[in-house]
Amino acid sequence: MPIRPSSLLRPLARVSASHFVRAAPSPRPAQLRAFSATSRWRHGELARPAPGTGIKVTFRDAKGNDIKTIEGNAGDDLLSLAHEHDIDLEGACERSCACSTCHVILSPEIYDKLPEPDDEENDMLDLAFGLEDTSRLGCQVLLTPELDGMVATIPSATRNMYVDGAKARTH
Repeated sequence: MPIRPSSLLRPLARVSASHFVRAAPSPRPAQLRAFSATSRWRHGELARPAPGTGIKVTFRDAKGNDIKTIEGNAGDDLLSLAHEHDIDLEGACERSCACSTCHVILSPEIYDKLPEPDDEENDMLDLAFGLEDTSRLGCQVLLTPELDGMVATIPSATRNMYVDGAKARTH
């Protein structure tokens, strides 16, 4: 039996009229309110921890030299922190787990504290340059208090998706 257009509108007629009632006018002037459907950190409004109170992460180059020690909050990912602090960790796919350019190597102790990588991450890690048993994608490593003091080693090269030496930047 074909559906007639009038039968599609019947359920709407049952909606209570109170759903459409406007509030009484307020004596105060109207305030504009911002609306955002994404979390705040996606808009560059990161709240950094006070010095000495955050989760410490040291980025190290492939030769074993410390690049920078930074502090982050629980829930921050290594790639975002690296970009925020101008550490050369590419992240060509912008945290969508579609490349291996944010590949980092962790110590076995830290690796064991992380949840197992999912299938998508493992597929991308298979493409990573210099893959180790404790390799992870920086975009998938979320900080927790148990990871305080961790060291993330950046491999000597990546399978670079950028050309002409362009560096990663956040949007």
